[in-house]
Amino acid sequence: MAEPIPNRKIIHIDMDAFYASVEQMDNPELKGKPLAVGGNETRGVVSAASYEARKFGVRSAMSGVQAKRNCPDLIFVRPRFERYKEISKQIRKIFHEYTDLVEPLSLDEAYLDVTQNKKGNPSASLIAQEIRQRIFNEVGLTASAGISVNKFVAKVASDYNKPNGQKTVNPEEVEEFLENLDIKKFYGVGKVTADRMYHLGIFTGKDLKSKSAEFLEENFNKSGLYYYNIVRGIHNSQVKPNRIAKSVAAEHTFNENLTSEIFMLEKLERIASELENRLKKHNISGKTVTLKIKYSDFTTQTRSKTLPYFISDKGLLLEAAKELLFQERMKDSVRLLGISLNNLNTEVKKAVVVQLRFEF
Repeated sequence: MAEPIPNRKIIHIDMDAFYASVEQMDNPELKGKPLAVGGNETRGVVSAASYEARKFGVRSAMSGVQAKRNCPDLIFVRPRFERYKEISKQIRKIFHEYTDLVEPLSLDEAYLDVTQNKKGNPSASLIAQEIRQRIFNEVGLTASAGISVNKFVAKVASDYNKPNGQKTVNPEEVEEFLENLDIKKFYGVGKVTADRMYHLGIFTGKDLKSKSAEFLEENFNKSGLYYYNIVRGIHNSQVKPNRIAKSVAAEHTFNENLTSEIFMLEKLERIASELENRLKKHNISGKTVTLKIKYSDFTTQTRSKTLPYFISDKGLLLEAAKELLFQERMKDSVRLLGISLNNLNTEVKKAVVVQLRFEF
């Protein structure tokens, strides 16, 4: 079994309802009101929800129709990704004043390794508090933080006192902290896995810890050993400032559902063009093409094909996507199409933000 790497000080910073908070900051009339970024009351999907909307059960990835049903007073606004990127850059600039070991996970969250930091401050908790205060003073938004000995525990802890709070889990507190958590609070345990664990009598970290590595591997395959280690506070992944992109994707949600493959081909051509632009901008290519199809009932299907050579050309991407499209008949009308490329040549490349999502 893996042994923990000692004496690390990791901070996970997570902005509070980032997209929605930016919209409320830029438009004071929206402050204190239930807000959804993305979607609308007739179709589309919510990208983010304000805390006022979350009280009504509105959440990201929910259909706009359901969100409006949950919260009749919900206000929808269109996402402004360029603005979110601009704010994200300001926040990351603050991070880099404390350490160069910053690993962004998305526009609104990142890991920081402050074991050795530019301020010479031995307290990761005080650093996190100072960073959160600076974000509030200089940007105008609130952030939450988790502080602990590894990325996993820090990530879990950052959600503990949200919004606008922080939680420190000291080395001697890690195992007890994890034992008392509901299993669904474990980062990386989604709804499907949580349901499987419930059926196996695993409801808390303590229950998980009682299971042998063999039992967990038998029931969860390769993930079993991961679960065995994390509940014991063992997670040795380092903070990687040059995080390697594992896939590049472009996907479009349509204003009206598509019922014909002919219309889908037209959309796929535009998606392939967007994907090619992003790939060539960063000099990335890959071998595995995946077509993502989301139907009108919100079920999602993926179809993949691996080529014997690396590609980034629009024509080759489109050719593979067409083949996957006609692999079997559509089961319903289609609300979203996407093309992604993985199995990339990024072993020595820096990470890039590579997923595109927008409506047309």
